[in-house]
Amino acid sequence: IYREGSRQGVLVSNSEGEKKEKKFTETQAPKRPKKLEADVIRFQNDKEKWIAVVGIYEGRPYEIFTGKIESERLYIPEGINKGWVVKVKEKADSRSRYDFVYLDKDGYENTIGGLSRLFNKEYWNYAKLISGILRHGMPLQNVIDLISKLTLDSDTINTWKNGVARALKKYIQDGTVSQGEKCPSCGQETIIFSGGCKSCSTCGWSKCS
Repeated sequence: IYREGSRQGVLVSNSEGEKKEKKFTETQAPKRPKKLEADVIRFQNDKEKWIAVVGIYEGRPYEIFTGKIESERLYIPEGINKGWVVKVKEKADSRSRYDFVYLDKDGYENTIGGLSRLFNKEYWNYAKLISGILRHGMPLQNVIDLISKLTLDSDTINTWKNGVARALKKYIQDGTVSQGEKCPSCGQETIIFSGGCKSCSTCGWSKCS
């Protein structure tokens, strides 16, 4: 008599349906190319004009650099919204720096060297942390949720984190479901992203922040 699962190497069937247990696994970030395409996003932070440079890898955010717009140190012309972030190895001590390269209206290449030196150290460190999360592939809606829930010391840095969250929302594909989030109007878990905003596909509720 043949009995299912009685021999090794024979496919075992389960009448109740097999359920694969999800395992917690580590991920390795893809190696960063020397040169990444980048988007330039401007936002307000406590009534000041700020800028975010978002490095893009295979269509999704890979890293983010943010700081206050200062004409003497960090000036990117208003019409520039695209460029490249180039990783450059310093000859003196083998450390790396990140330069922003863009083409001006006449097609000439311009380089802003050493993005890290241009930004407040505290903002730079938070941005490094966020970049690490991004490059390891956490779903963008979860990254944004994590950033939004950070409780930080000053009003200025709390406004900054909200600006970063808004900047990243534009990369969430329209129709993406916000997992586990209930609509505050109808109570259904049917919240989706559209144009960087949230809306409910059941009752039509929407919110942009």
